[in-house]
Amino acid sequence: MKRSLMTASAVCALAFGLAACAGMGMAEGATGAPAADSAGQLADARTRFPATSQGAAAFVSDAETRLAALSEEAARIQWTRATNITFDTMWLESRINAQYTELQVELANGAARFNDVEVPADVRRKLNLLRLGIVLPAPNRPGAAAELAELTTRLDSTYATGKFEYQGRQITLDDATTLMAESRNPAETKALYEGWRTVSPVMADDYARMVEIANEGSRELGFADTGAMWRAGYDMEPDAFAAETDRLWDQVKPFYENLHCYVRGRLNAKYGDAVQPDNGPIRADLLGNMWSQQWGNIYDVVAPTTGGESSYDLTDLLVSQNYDATRMVRTGEGFYTSLGIAPLPLTFWERSMITRPRDREVVCHASAWDLDNRDDIRIKMCTQVNGDDFYTVHHELGHNVYQRAYKDQPFLFKNGANDGFHEAIGDFVGLSALTPTYLNQIGLLQTVPGEEEDIPFLLKMALDKIAFLPFGLMVDRWRWGVFSGETSPAEYNDAWSADMLSYQGLVPPGPRPADAFDPGAKYHIPGNTPYTRYFLAHIYQFQFHRAACRMAGWNGPLHRCSIYGNEEVGQRFNAMMEMGQSRPWPEAMRAFTGEAGNDASAVADYFAPLNRWLTEQNRGKDCGWEA
Repeated sequence: MKRSLMTASAVCALAFGLAACAGMGMAEGATGAPAADSAGQLADARTRFPATSQGAAAFVSDAETRLAALSEEAARIQWTRATNITFDTMWLESRINAQYTELQVELANGAARFNDVEVPADVRRKLNLLRLGIVLPAPNRPGAAAELAELTTRLDSTYATGKFEYQGRQITLDDATTLMAESRNPAETKALYEGWRTVSPVMADDYARMVEIANEGSRELGFADTGAMWRAGYDMEPDAFAAETDRLWDQVKPFYENLHCYVRGRLNAKYGDAVQPDNGPIRADLLGNMWSQQWGNIYDVVAPTTGGESSYDLTDLLVSQNYDATRMVRTGEGFYTSLGIAPLPLTFWERSMITRPRDREVVCHASAWDLDNRDDIRIKMCTQVNGDDFYTVHHELGHNVYQRAYKDQPFLFKNGANDGFHEAIGDFVGLSALTPTYLNQIGLLQTVPGEEEDIPFLLKMALDKIAFLPFGLMVDRWRWGVFSGETSPAEYNDAWSADMLSYQGLVPPGPRPADAFDPGAKYHIPGNTPYTRYFLAHIYQFQFHRAACRMAGWNGPLHRCSIYGNEEVGQRFNAMMEMGQSRPWPEAMRAFTGEAGNDASAVADYFAPLNRWLTEQNRGKDCGWEA
């Protein structure tokens, strides 16, 4: 899921701890283990910061000073490693990651001492953020942190080095992903789907032990389990947050079912009943993606039988007008400056990595960075001149613009309103950046196509945006059950398959082996990256887009709206971003949209023409599936 994994590396470090950000292109070489607090550290903290309101305020002030002092050094070392991978830069990053994690363990445990102390609201918010600052907290006992670090490193390495035999040769996930996207042979896609999942069974025991240790640490911090700790990061009670995500899913599920029904019918038309029946669930390996989380790769299979082609190709437009990587980034910057947002600093252009260097190994995964918590913002991309990277540039710069907007907040508030906001900012701008309206505004497209091209445009968008929604929800739903003990280790794989069927309406291409651990074949499980943020971002971006288009006075279809050049929208947008994480996220939502909560009806509004078309295409069909 290339676009949805573009969390800003430095932001992740501040919010979740450096070691927690490995799945976001940050700490792939890290091996340092967090250390438990020593008795001396605890005694010193209790003496300096008594369990009083004044002691809590002093503790928070000291914590912010210490974190700020270490964060810039950490970010610069991480940047150096990501843009020049050597033994030495990996060694340096490993050491700084260990230092930062040790500090976060200490501060999280220290913050828990004030759980029952009455303190001002801003101090309580900062204490909570400190307690929530580690994705997998180690319990405060000798050896626990080292064992947890060993387990997580082994899980991550097993995934990263995974290979399997295919047609007589060993292939990597990158190889398999490309083949899966391109193959239209069900025997091949089945072999690729099942082959990649042979790398994960060895993870199961380590994963179960990791869950035990992390739950022990979470309980020490005052949470029922690690899943409850993750859900506590959304300014509501953990159970209330789970119910809220259920409500959002109920809003978009009918549209997903409509898309599912149409795609299933087209797959049946191509492959026949023996491969894909025209009823029930879809065979997961036929959707062009290793995890069936986005279906855009099979647009050629499911395109409308008439009028399925667009009159332009964005990549062709960029190439024909002699765009290079730098011009693409300049164009992305121009979108934000057209809203009245200040240009990127000179240091951005001097220090960013916009193309792949020829003289060294680098991490090409696109990411946005804030190295000094002020103005040293950068992107790291191996930019290609194509439509995908045109979108990605607009997305990544959204992270940078957000980082700079909240730079005057206290250290612990230098972050998005919640983790879904940081992803949604760039995706919201990306919704405008992909419209033919915007391409015409910047001179890439001479004529805006008529409504006859709306369905192809919206179908392509839905195959990625709508198809992702149930997957974005189920990954953490599975994990919450694991952390709570509702799902035992013996039930791991059956529960994963049941969630696939329930949420996505998908089934594996064949029976799974008794020792299967299919969750481990998705990086965010062994990499321990919370996933609900991506589900939220796929809701928020449309909510932001609808509100911005209304602000701009747009009266046409939402999917044709571009907010390019509208400074009124830009002022409201920037005011929301400047809040950072200083206030509960509903207040940030209200500041921009005028709405106090989540509202997935904007998704339905955006895709309304497509949903009507799908309903007509599905007339008389037996839609849905047995869960």
